[in-house]
Amino acid sequence: MLEILGSQKRLCNGITRRDLLHVGGISALGLSLNNPPRIQGATAPSIAGGTAKAKACIFVFLFGSPPQHETFDPKPLAPAGIQGEMKAIETAVPGLLIGEGLPQIARIADRLTVVRSMTHDYPIHCCAYVMTGMPTYSIPLETNPRAPEQWPYMGSVVDYLDGRKSGERSPSLPRNIGLPWRFCSKGSSSDQAGPYAAFLGNGYDPFWSDFSGTGTVVVPKLADGQTEQVRDPHAGIEAAARFQLSQGCQLPQELSSQRFDARVHLLQQFDASRTRRDFTAEFGHYDAHQQRALSLIGSNRIRDALDVGRETLAMRERYGMTLFGQSCLAARRLVEAGARFVSVFWDPFGPHGASVWDTHSNHFPRLKNYLLPVFDQSYSALITDLDDHGLLDETLVLCTSEHGRTPQIDSSPVGGARHHWSRAYSSVFAGGGMPRGKIVGQTDSIAGDVVDTPISPKDMQATAYHLLGYDETTTIPDQQGRPHVIAGDGRVRSELLG
Repeated sequence: MLEILGSQKRLCNGITRRDLLHVGGISALGLSLNNPPRIQGATAPSIAGGTAKAKACIFVFLFGSPPQHETFDPKPLAPAGIQGEMKAIETAVPGLLIGEGLPQIARIADRLTVVRSMTHDYPIHCCAYVMTGMPTYSIPLETNPRAPEQWPYMGSVVDYLDGRKSGERSPSLPRNIGLPWRFCSKGSSSDQAGPYAAFLGNGYDPFWSDFSGTGTVVVPKLADGQTEQVRDPHAGIEAAARFQLSQGCQLPQELSSQRFDARVHLLQQFDASRTRRDFTAEFGHYDAHQQRALSLIGSNRIRDALDVGRETLAMRERYGMTLFGQSCLAARRLVEAGARFVSVFWDPFGPHGASVWDTHSNHFPRLKNYLLPVFDQSYSALITDLDDHGLLDETLVLCTSEHGRTPQIDSSPVGGARHHWSRAYSSVFAGGGMPRGKIVGQTDSIAGDVVDTPISPKDMQATAYHLLGYDETTTIPDQQGRPHVIAGDGRVRSELLG
């Protein structure tokens, strides 16, 4: 075997840069031949589906969990200790009130499906539970993304199924893309579970972008005792800031395009030699992953789509010159370029909680002066821009979080607090077959419990898969070849269909 040595830097899909440079008995392009997806892919999935209404999905995840009371389920008649400091406002949908901190979203509410009855049993940061079909959850799983109990992320499932359904070995654009960086990698909670491929193999993890730029705005403190001044890019960035591929998703600096092409030629020679040996047992799915590496590492198409600098300054400012706003803009560009599943994660930057919605203290200052204004501008711009481009009806936009927040305000911390609450919370969906201007579900007088049309995260997933063309009964195999229903016990909900 000929091996071209490189550094041991870990790549975005879990392999090392040295793996990328192996030639011959391993690979010339960066996926070792015993990569888990090849082995696991040997068992065909059970694919049941129909006509997809959504060509693409944008998954917006607000890590830490916004309060339902100040967003999509205000209670203007509740006592002050429930209602809080912020009032309700009318929207473009008669009878729908939302929090006063979302005036731009109020004006486009007639394009949205507001779900007030999300519910589940885990008032913890159960990102992986909400993003996957896994049946149960526990606190130790929160920071163990590679635990054997984890299930594949929605985007990973779509990537896997699309590849098998279409037979497309080398998509022109990655099918599963994560923005703005690897989930929770810029804060102290860097090992948060959630958007990973689990038993499908890390080759189906999201294709991560990265971000170059600095924050320009000091965000309100997470707690009164916080001493750090956090310039969070989610609250403000300079116009020169840009997205690029995660360092592990790019060609190594020492590998020129000419040398890359030479290795492609060498690999072709290696492939030709396979006719003289029986590689089938060891290398069963080699060709598919070889072509995947060629497509994703060698193409400039994703780089062009990530380049928000190609947009006018007016368009960039329409989304907001913030990391969240520019991530939403990049998501629209990626979908426009043909991406299938794009995730926008608003997660911690700097000290844990510095950019997160986990308002255990300083609740109202953070909402009023940071979280709600940024979300209001960027999310409303995403929906209207997709609509203006004729993309909304074919692009499913899911905006959700792990759970909600307590009905009773805790007044003991400075700035007030609402704590974890999963019995009732809100999410907002749009496009791709979702109805326009619809309210789904109802909570009690304090937004503490669901009283009508409970919707679980699994139901959200099952409905999303349905709109993307996959039936709720579709299965995927684990490492032992056992079939697992993609959305667990979730069911397609007719209330969420237009």
